[in-house]
Amino acid sequence: MGAALVVPALLLAAACGSEDSSDSDNGGGKAAAVTKVTGDFGEKPKIKFPDGAEAADEVVVKTLSEGDGDKVGKGDQVRLDFAGKAMKDDQALGSTWAKPAAQGGQQSAGGPRQQVIGKIGEPNQALPPPVLDSVAGHTVGSRLLVEGTAGALVGENLNPESGIEQSDGLVWVIDVVGAEKVDAKAELKGESAEPREGMPDVEVPAGKAAKITVPDGAEAPKELKEQVLIEGKGAEVKAGEGLIAQYTGYAWEDGKKFDSSWDNSGATVFQIGTGMVVEGWDKGLVGKHVGDRVLLVVPPELGYGKSEGNELQKKTLIFVVDILGTV
Repeated sequence: MGAALVVPALLLAAACGSEDSSDSDNGGGKAAAVTKVTGDFGEKPKIKFPDGAEAADEVVVKTLSEGDGDKVGKGDQVRLDFAGKAMKDDQALGSTWAKPAAQGGQQSAGGPRQQVIGKIGEPNQALPPPVLDSVAGHTVGSRLLVEGTAGALVGENLNPESGIEQSDGLVWVIDVVGAEKVDAKAELKGESAEPREGMPDVEVPAGKAAKITVPDGAEAPKELKEQVLIEGKGAEVKAGEGLIAQYTGYAWEDGKKFDSSWDNSGATVFQIGTGMVVEGWDKGLVGKHVGDRVLLVVPPELGYGKSEGNELQKKTLIFVVDILGTV
């Protein structure tokens, strides 16, 4: 559906407040963190290493500031800010506070940051598993320090081209922005409105992908078209939030389904309004409400028009999106 935030410096091989004073909370480990961090939750942290600092060959987790939100559980979907560094040469390992790489020019200057969306216990393109999983048991609104050797934090997935050795110290500062449990089989209930004239016909069977039928002989629209088929009563979706959704996508030109959450792992989460999904989603779903079922017709320039080699590059996309919640 979009582009994921990926760790720079090719760290992973293909596979998968004020200065802190808190004690280590690394689950009973004996090692203590050596990294010094300044900055409040939500601000870009300043990470400094004492001269000659060496990380322990284990995962060390330290609470820099504790949030007052819900506790993150195993299997939760989370939304995070992060900044990472290697102790050797102060090498950057990526940051959500860094200027984002161009994603088709979708993210506007001064808009919400592209953040990490991930599920505790599952692989993630932006953070090694021990780093992401260290968030479990901590509360939303917390800032954490995760430190250790590359061997302990990345292990066999360390890319040899990164220039980092297994014994080198690595550190991540993590801000836990949001967390939610997601029911993979969740679906909306309610009577669906009839699509407006010229819009595709939609059938949504219980627990299955939507069936979308393109109007006979109708030409694909040249601009974004949208219609709320079921009006929800939940909170308004804001740019930067993680959108929890069931969705189905068809191509207008051939009337064939190309993707659906129901055919994959069920309800999923995408950050909205930051260029992490196709622009038609950013434009059509920000401002909608939790509980809405939204029909979108997305012209190529707001879909995959800039994705060279993508089989959908020149196609108009039709989506039915059920907004189940936000993270």
